Amino acid sequence: RWVRPTLVRAAAIVVPSGFLAEVFNRREIITMTVPNIIDIQIFTKQLENRNESMCVLVKRNLVPIYDIATALRAFHHVLIQCPQSTLTVCGTGPDRSALEAQCRQLGIEEAVTFTGTVDNDQMAALYHSAGVLLNTSLVDNMPISILEALASGVPVVSTDAGGIPYLVQHEKTALLFSPGDDEGMAAAIVSLFSDRTHADNLSQAGLEAVQQYTWPAVKVKLLAV
Repeated sequence: RWVRPTLVRAAAIVVPSGFLAEVFNRREIITMTVPNIIDIQIFTKQLENRNESMCVLVKRNLVPIYDIATALRAFHHVLIQCPQSTLTVCGTGPDRSALEAQCRQLGIEEAVTFTGTVDNDQMAALYHSAGVLLNTSLVDNMPISILEALASGVPVVSTDAGGIPYLVQHEKTALLFSPGDDEGMAAAIVSLFSDRTHADNLSQAGLEAVQQYTWPAVKVKLLAV
């Protein structure tokens, strides 16, 4: 009720996802959707060594809503079945000390790297070395990390929180699970490591889907507004 008087005076209300459009629609507020943009000049697929990579990549800040603790539990299950696998966690936040302690408790600290903040150029290189992107968020709208992974040809295993199902489709462009399902996500990662054809199919579908988030596609929608 505080913001509606302002919203009704606007010539257009623009949101970046179908998920938020639906949220506004439930309140009888009409919106136009212009999605976030992915820079495919930076985030692009690299072919070499992809099929050999058993690196799980997490790119979220270390705060409770992204539930990195579940990512660590999932990786613990993965490591039991794939002892050569590694986990790279990119992001900063107040939970780092607790998460590092959890790694020690699980006995996975030797296989886990916390990078802290990483710039885009370095991030692109990390995607090129990754076999899977893991996203364990409890609340979400339109994660740029998922778009970056799709553009980089990295298969995505994620929760189905919030707007994520508007961004990727289960078993077509990603593998989606309920928040907190560490065992389900771990099994999906192991399956992608063992079945490279499935991983390649997800990767190819993701590359095709992400084209709608490039500047030429988004520009048309932005100019329409």
